[in-house]
Amino acid sequence: MASSLTKDSVSPGTPGSEKTFFGHPRGLATLFMTEMWERFSYYGMRALLPLYLVAPGGLHLSATAATAIYSVYLSLVYLLALPGGWFADRVLGPRKTVAVAGLVIMLGHLTLALPSSGTFYAGLGLVAIGSGLLKANISTMVGHLYDGPDDPRRDGGFTVFYIGINLGAFAAPLVIGTIGENVNWHLGFALAALGMALGLAQFLIGRRHLDTRSDVVPTPLSAAEKASTLRKGLLWLAVAAVFYAAVGFSGHYTLNWILVPLTVLGLVIPVWVIARIKRDKSLDRVEQSKMSAYIWFFIAAAVFWMIYDQGGSTLSIFAELSAENTVFGWEFPVSWYQSVNPVLIMALAPVFAWAWLALNRAGREPSTIVKFSSGLVLVGASFFLFLAPLSIAEGGHKAAAMWLVAIYFVQTVGELTVSPVGLSVTTKMAPAKYASQMMGVWFLAVTAGDATTGLLSIAGVDLNGMGVVALEATLAVIAGVAVYMYRNKVKSLMGDVR
Repeated sequence: MASSLTKDSVSPGTPGSEKTFFGHPRGLATLFMTEMWERFSYYGMRALLPLYLVAPGGLHLSATAATAIYSVYLSLVYLLALPGGWFADRVLGPRKTVAVAGLVIMLGHLTLALPSSGTFYAGLGLVAIGSGLLKANISTMVGHLYDGPDDPRRDGGFTVFYIGINLGAFAAPLVIGTIGENVNWHLGFALAALGMALGLAQFLIGRRHLDTRSDVVPTPLSAAEKASTLRKGLLWLAVAAVFYAAVGFSGHYTLNWILVPLTVLGLVIPVWVIARIKRDKSLDRVEQSKMSAYIWFFIAAAVFWMIYDQGGSTLSIFAELSAENTVFGWEFPVSWYQSVNPVLIMALAPVFAWAWLALNRAGREPSTIVKFSSGLVLVGASFFLFLAPLSIAEGGHKAAAMWLVAIYFVQTVGELTVSPVGLSVTTKMAPAKYASQMMGVWFLAVTAGDATTGLLSIAGVDLNGMGVVALEATLAVIAGVAVYMYRNKVKSLMGDVR
């Protein structure tokens, strides 16, 4: 990676002589590589997860149960991003929190690698906790590298960072997925642990290039607050332990005793958090207005991710059961479908970044609102497209692999109008009081979307049914049109943010 760093031809110490990473602060290289390896571990495990859950050699669950577990797990990962941001704001600061997160994620993958169904869910829990600690804070540190919201490099920096995410996500199914499916499931999970170990090492080596703000604890807890927080945390932990022990010893325990509460939390907590911030009297009028506008983006993102994240569950299980997973007669592992999206991201993200810049110079760049509405319409269109292979499968035939590739393509174009833009607009619109926590709020949109999917699966809804797929597609398109129709109202609430 050192070869991609450039240096201005001026004397050391002269302003502008610092090494850069594709024209961005050098600290972006550290965060880029850390996130790349973390995503390698995460997406490798995620590609294996639904397949392992339904496989005879895995947990051999039904498709609806596997989708429920997968969706609730994803919901939990993003739900925990909020306390992860709080932990950085009040206890350790972003940099130390990310270091701790890397260690927890690595331990989680090692636990998944143990050949025991009893430890499997504990491993998922550890990965979810570590990912929650990492996600909001590493994105916040990217924002720290730039000179405020008006730095013209900021959106481009998040786009470069997003490429790092997808570079790891692309390689993961090809390596971890292949080993897991063709050799041994638990060896695949062990490779995910190795990936996180490399990411953690990269972060510790390159941490000196990060902005000093990443070491700051913005609003540290007082001694009294620490004692109160610890006391409340232990109390709730004890209540949960007693409750589940009683359920278990009574012989009534099933997996739904865990899945249903987590799903409900995934729906209730996002609403509660947004309402709590909105009611904060210490926010000035401009911050309150921006939060009102942000609610529109939040709802739009929740609908988007509800459909998009089924690419790893609903579509993957469909591919396992009903698709012809071959190219020119050569059969490939089902997990490889999960590499389609990231390779398209890497190909298209620079094109989108260039297009936004060119349109901006010409004064014609679409607003954030228009980008979001386009993303919703596109993700809806992807599920309308999904109806074709579903129809082929219902006719008793195997659907061609290219149908699935086409679906992932449409979703990827939609993602590029929602995800990097959403990360950037969140940092721009966040009230100063909720700096790191607002990144957690952005990820709560994913929580709400995945929790909805999980709730449907727990209720026994077949998400591969044509009626359900058509309904979801219609919902997304309607939401996209609604956001576009009210764009002027949202723009007025956003103030100076565009």
